[in-house]
Amino acid sequence: MSKLFSDLGINQPLQQGLADLQISVPTDIQEKTIPVILNQKEDLVALAKTGTGKTAAFGLPLLQLIDIEDTSVQVVILAPTRELGQQIHTNLMSFATHSSTISVAAVCGGIPIKPQIERLKTATHIVVATPGRLVDLINRGAINIKNLKYLVLDEADEMVSALKGDLDSIIKEIPKSRRTLLFTATMPGAIKQLVQNYMSKHVIQIEADMTTVGHQGIDHLYTVVEPIEKLEVLLHFLNSKEGERGIIFCKTKAAVNKLAKNLAINKFSSGAIHGSLSQGIRDRIMGQFREGFIDILVATDLAARGIDVKEIAYVVNYHLPDTYDAYVHRSGRTARAGAKGLSLTILQKEEIEDIADFEQELGIIFNELKKADAQSIEENNGLLWAKKIFKTKPNRTISEEFRKKVRTVFHHLTKEELIEKVLANYLAQTNSGNPKTEDSKKGKK
Repeated sequence: MSKLFSDLGINQPLQQGLADLQISVPTDIQEKTIPVILNQKEDLVALAKTGTGKTAAFGLPLLQLIDIEDTSVQVVILAPTRELGQQIHTNLMSFATHSSTISVAAVCGGIPIKPQIERLKTATHIVVATPGRLVDLINRGAINIKNLKYLVLDEADEMVSALKGDLDSIIKEIPKSRRTLLFTATMPGAIKQLVQNYMSKHVIQIEADMTTVGHQGIDHLYTVVEPIEKLEVLLHFLNSKEGERGIIFCKTKAAVNKLAKNLAINKFSSGAIHGSLSQGIRDRIMGQFREGFIDILVATDLAARGIDVKEIAYVVNYHLPDTYDAYVHRSGRTARAGAKGLSLTILQKEEIEDIADFEQELGIIFNELKKADAQSIEENNGLLWAKKIFKTKPNRTISEEFRKKVRTVFHHLTKEELIEKVLANYLAQTNSGNPKTEDSKKGKK
């Protein structure tokens, strides 16, 4: 029988907050972690995939352990990106709806620091921060964490590079007696070194059901393409997922920009985020994606951290990630909260041999998705062309005299006849002007 949050020691006000959110049964990582944080004193390393409820695993017990009478900062939660920091802050505020005396502040980079400084002048129990912004606030004397009781490193494997420079500065400001709680989806060497350097020798290690939870409900597929047909194969796939939300991952900012431009040209409901965009633009695009105003997000790995959208139907790896950890984080964006999802990797022939390594390392099975044939691609391109016409706004600068002349040419055609003629004209132009088509014809002779 599944345990309840009350069985784990969570108090009534927090249970009520969870009930409001329609959360009743703890996940594996929550069931294993919450009692340890509530009842033991040791540092903690928790290994769990994305989408398994890690925020509640540390957030609920820490909210409960806050001493309301103590107005100093008692908990600092570090996150790799502002988006994830905001998501954690939102979740904590939702959990604490019926514990209104607890004060939580988010102080992340990418936005003006002065309002954050003013916010910290009022009593604050929990601070959610990005490492760089926290160091900045410490240097300005705007935050006092000398009485800190708990330091949480969330998504630590995504934060290692930032932590290298900033964690020393933060550690100097906090008591040696604090508890450090580290949450990560993967355990690379850099994280093991971090644990050794900054955590006590008697660390409790907890691991969620890594064999199933992280990949449960995800269908891992790959398709093999020639470089020249990569975009067309992607567009064919996206057309088959019309109306569903998905994320496409690229390795570089330049690749994100180029692909996003191609999607816009083909009238896909899409947006792009990467580290070089201003925080305002990133927030706007992320908001549109969360609210369902755009269906497709093109992103780099780090920029996509903090996306907690349950209805992401698919993830596309437009480029094979460099590391196994990156694949875990990418695919973990889909199949959240018990839903089903699809992770498609678009490969070139020389990359096929890498799939076996990913399977062995991650304990998953990839199935091949046969790429669309030439006729399907051609028909899909025709559909995209038709959608472009449908979404084209009328040109109001055309003279009425010219409009009448054009209407006169077409006036005797029915709608069906006009469509047939326009389509035939499109196909004739496409075939005559497409080098690939001519080359394929020569190859058949």
